[in-house]
Amino acid sequence: MTELAKTFDPSSIEARWYAHWEGRGLFRPDRPDAQPFTIVNPPPNVTGSLHIGHALDNTLQDIVIRYERLRGKDALWVVGTDHAGIATQMVVERQMNARGEKRTDYTREQFIDKVWEWKAESGGTITGQLRRLGCSMDWSREQFTMDPHFTRAVVKVFVDLYNRGLLYRDKRLVNWDPGLKTAISDLEVETKEVQGKFWHFRYPLADGVTLDDGRDYIVVATTRPETMLADMAVAVNGGDERYRSVIGKYVELPITGRRIPIVADEHADPELGSGAVKITPGHDFNDFEVGRRAGIKAADMLNMLDADAKVVQTADGLIPADYIGLDRFDARTKVVEALRALDLLDFAMVEVEGEGEGENGTKATRKVEKIEDRVIQTPYGDRSGVVIEPWLTDQWYVDAATLAKPAIKAVKSGAVEIVPKAWEKTYFNWMENIQPWCVSRQLWWGHRIPAWYDEDGAVYVAEDEDAARALAGNKPLTRDNDVLDTWFSSALWPFATLGWPEDDALVRRHYPNDLLISGFDILFFWDARMLMQGIEFMKEVPWKRLYLHGLVRAADGQKMSKSKGNVVDPLGLIDSYGADALRFFMAAMESQGRDVKMDEKRVEGYRNFATKLWNATRFAMANGIGASTSVGAPATAQAVNRWIIGEVVETVAALDKALAELRFDAAANAIYHFVWDQFCDWYLELIKGQIDEETKAVAGWVLDQILVMLHPFMPFITEELWHALGERDHDLIVARWPAPAAAVDAEAKAEIEWLIRLVNGVRAARAELNIAPGARLEMFVRDAGPATGHRLSTQFAALSRLARVNSCSADAPPAGGSAQVVVDEATFILPLEGVIDIAAEKARLSKALEAVSKEVKSLEGRLGNPAFVEKAKPEAVEKARADHAEKSAEAERLQAALARLA
Repeated sequence: MTELAKTFDPSSIEARWYAHWEGRGLFRPDRPDAQPFTIVNPPPNVTGSLHIGHALDNTLQDIVIRYERLRGKDALWVVGTDHAGIATQMVVERQMNARGEKRTDYTREQFIDKVWEWKAESGGTITGQLRRLGCSMDWSREQFTMDPHFTRAVVKVFVDLYNRGLLYRDKRLVNWDPGLKTAISDLEVETKEVQGKFWHFRYPLADGVTLDDGRDYIVVATTRPETMLADMAVAVNGGDERYRSVIGKYVELPITGRRIPIVADEHADPELGSGAVKITPGHDFNDFEVGRRAGIKAADMLNMLDADAKVVQTADGLIPADYIGLDRFDARTKVVEALRALDLLDFAMVEVEGEGEGENGTKATRKVEKIEDRVIQTPYGDRSGVVIEPWLTDQWYVDAATLAKPAIKAVKSGAVEIVPKAWEKTYFNWMENIQPWCVSRQLWWGHRIPAWYDEDGAVYVAEDEDAARALAGNKPLTRDNDVLDTWFSSALWPFATLGWPEDDALVRRHYPNDLLISGFDILFFWDARMLMQGIEFMKEVPWKRLYLHGLVRAADGQKMSKSKGNVVDPLGLIDSYGADALRFFMAAMESQGRDVKMDEKRVEGYRNFATKLWNATRFAMANGIGASTSVGAPATAQAVNRWIIGEVVETVAALDKALAELRFDAAANAIYHFVWDQFCDWYLELIKGQIDEETKAVAGWVLDQILVMLHPFMPFITEELWHALGERDHDLIVARWPAPAAAVDAEAKAEIEWLIRLVNGVRAARAELNIAPGARLEMFVRDAGPATGHRLSTQFAALSRLARVNSCSADAPPAGGSAQVVVDEATFILPLEGVIDIAAEKARLSKALEAVSKEVKSLEGRLGNPAFVEKAKPEAVEKARADHAEKSAEAERLQAALARLA
């Protein structure tokens, strides 16, 4: 045995043990004949740093992979990073800007060389941080989405999808980031509430047409007036009587003079505003669909903005010259001013107080323009901070609707199980209404699209330029400048990381993966796309189960964000409390279907849990208890030892069940309860002073089982204690999962649980009645049956020590006040004459009961008042409920204490 320090210090052991495991290759032990078990990590951005979401996601994965490794499986946790096209290019460009350079000072190839230099120097931050968390990933096979073998897989998938008619070039709307000058995914769009305006305009009807009410205009409203420069229709609802007579007629747009049709479409809601909607299909996602339904082809939709979101001339040449080159927001101001000058801002006549009366005694009125203040949900690029513009442009698309069909079937058939099952409805809703997937990005860093164009614009898609030139009959070709969306490459992660298409042996062994653990927020961006691509290229689902966890939120339930200042740094928590404590917190708080609320006090509490185990091990070692030499439970005669072995059996079963069901909170609770309550608080107390050879063997075996069961949750402290307890021929990380080869001894369990209830009852009575801790009491028992009598004889030594009683007699107790404890059929009586001042104690308890009862009644009144419950802040109501529960419980304790003195 190795002597343990008096104080548990996580920082002194964590780096040492991680280096030991990784250096000896223990994250992927050589087990060619074992059953494989495979998971892949959601690859973090190579630019990233560990955030609290990573801590949750990777902790859950590590718990599973360590558990399966302990169960003897060939457990492979694939690890790697994503090249993060936009983020990485931004990082390198910022460094260039700081040196007075810009990307365009270099050729594309030179810039890419700069990015690789940056990756070599600074791209490993997050992988080092994952090590600090204790993630037992197979670093010997670390992947990167721009590695040559991965790039070959990406190119093959692109070419194959194109040749199968599942990937094509099309003109559609995208989320365009004018700051980065690229299309971005929905995940990269951050919606913010912005105070804006809602303008109501009058669009003149053409050809002398009027509405039934005589008006020669239609009122439309918009938050983006500048887009009227590219309006192509006005939509009304076909069932709206106000506009039925003008469907198929035209309006003549102000400023441009463009004649546009009035179309019927359900997008126009008669109950909202005027019931008429301006349609700009080239600059609004809803309008794009309305335009297509109206028969406007994407190629004919008008585009009024360039890549910088500045006004350009539309194809029909109708935008006045003084608008060309304006920033979109400057154009907005100019459009509003022009419509005001044309008297086409809609208005209402309102009575004006304090200005007297008009002619004929009427109230004075004033024309008020209809411009509403409104909070607008505005999309921003999460990296550029620039307002996103829906922009009509040529991009590459994947036919996601076709790929989605077998992926939908896979979940419906049970080939893939989604946990929690409640997410299935969301999954099906999205997949059944899926839109084409834009996979091209206007960047330099990334997988360049394998497409080449001849002088006439014909496209040739091939794995390399020679193959493309052969397809083109050796015409001169120019390569597509765009790169692929990083979600395209990461969708291949479960099989491309295994060497596909070259390394068939590894793919056959580890595909499909067994499990994917992911945040619900990337269900569509990554998980669903992996499922689609896996089925398409591997003809089999990429994993059998998909576990979706929630977000880690601030303590008050708010989403964490830098702007709110409530972001929690997991590395800071590791510095303060150790990785084991943070990991256990994540597991204990991960309840299926719920977000995790951050609570640093609980992290601290789990550090205290680790300290308790540390001290328990020191106590064991001080009493000659060391490493066990047995996998199965030792033979035992004593009830306390038979009981604790049974508790191990039950805990192993509870852990196996919880982890099979991916109930991380239940698994953490099971091992926590066993270690803290059964082993530390009771077993070690029960054996004090009577640690014979049998007990040493049992205690050492139980401690070993604890270390193995706890290892997936707290790997560092358990490995340290495993070796401290004695010489081992293997590390804990590759030990065997408990196989007690024993059953629960019902008789021993009943006997020890009886003893625990009796000791707890006596201790509660002593505490309630203010009996001095050192005072020893006499005990009398009444109505005891044979089983209780037997237990008293065999367990009295422990009862005497733990409950501080001198004797237990079946004789009649002396007259006078006493405390009574009922356990099963028997009543245990503790005479109190000479121990406490009974009258004074009754008075104290009565006074305390009266005071707390008043508080309970007052709180009941507040909670029974609808005005308080409905109008007070939620946290105030919650506090009142918590206070009521606490005070009610206190009143019950005081009442019970008074009853004991009767």
